[in-house]
Amino acid sequence: MHYLITGHTGFKGTWLIHFLHSLGHQISGIALPPETHSMFVETRAHELLTFNVYCDIRDRQVFAENVKKINPDVIVHFAAQAFVRESYAEPRSTYETNVNGTLNLLEVASGLTSLRALLIVTTDKVYENLGQTKAFVETDKLGGIDPYSSSKAMADILSQSWMTINLGLPMAIARAGNVIGGGDFAVDRLIPNVIDSYKNSMIPVLRYPSSTRPWQHVLDCLNGYLSLIDAMIQRDLRGVWNFGPSTDSVLSVSEVCENIAREMKCEPVWHHSEAIELYEANYLMLDSKKANENLDWNPKYTSNEAIKETASWYIALHGGINPRDFTNRQIISFLEKKYSI
Repeated sequence: MHYLITGHTGFKGTWLIHFLHSLGHQISGIALPPETHSMFVETRAHELLTFNVYCDIRDRQVFAENVKKINPDVIVHFAAQAFVRESYAEPRSTYETNVNGTLNLLEVASGLTSLRALLIVTTDKVYENLGQTKAFVETDKLGGIDPYSSSKAMADILSQSWMTINLGLPMAIARAGNVIGGGDFAVDRLIPNVIDSYKNSMIPVLRYPSSTRPWQHVLDCLNGYLSLIDAMIQRDLRGVWNFGPSTDSVLSVSEVCENIAREMKCEPVWHHSEAIELYEANYLMLDSKKANENLDWNPKYTSNEAIKETASWYIALHGGINPRDFTNRQIISFLEKKYSI
């Protein structure tokens, strides 16, 4: 099967390259060039690609020409401006990338006669979050206060509309969030920042220590996406799907920090940031019952295990272990592991 990943130079895109390669698939990618310090570069992921295209998804003509040239069997759409804080600083480019970029993909994908599955990946932040402590289900109202969340909600609604008026297009939407794992070097990422602090004998500074998130290892998330794609091809399943950890493994930001400290054999201490922070939801959780029952998918890692696997990747990198080899070892271990529930 030939997979096209948009946004393949990003964190999740790079992990998907290695995951699909381990399963024997052909892989191509379209994205902006990778950051110099990124998992894509560190693991030499470009070596695993049939086509490695660098272009802006907002460039409708160039992007469409490259998609047609690749002519994939499956498309996984990750390409996005994916950072809440950056969306406040650059709202226009956030909306242009997340909404218009998705529209460009939907238009060109609709003309691919060989396409067997199109998966649009949005986020758990598409839901209207009014501070309620409940797990969101797929039919809950969408919203979004910050530019990132609202732009992804717009892309989600756009994709739902496209599914409705293009019934012949094999298409689904996946929502997940707070995916963690080794190799995420983006600014303001909690786990690598905490690890760097402890490694340098500093006390981590946390912006939202009491906030809870659906901490999920990237391999669990990607395994859900691939389960959905298989069901789209084999059973013609469509629609919207949540992929999150079990609701009994919710942890706060401070608890994540303290777990990492224990993994690194450090004293689990931290400071609360005194800076005035931009708005982010305090509680966020997904109900994945639909995927559990219809795709036979469940997370293999608890949140504590996901944090341990993530920390071990960075510790291995700091210890001089080849990151590509360690990534492949984690993938093999994941594939051999049974479901946790």
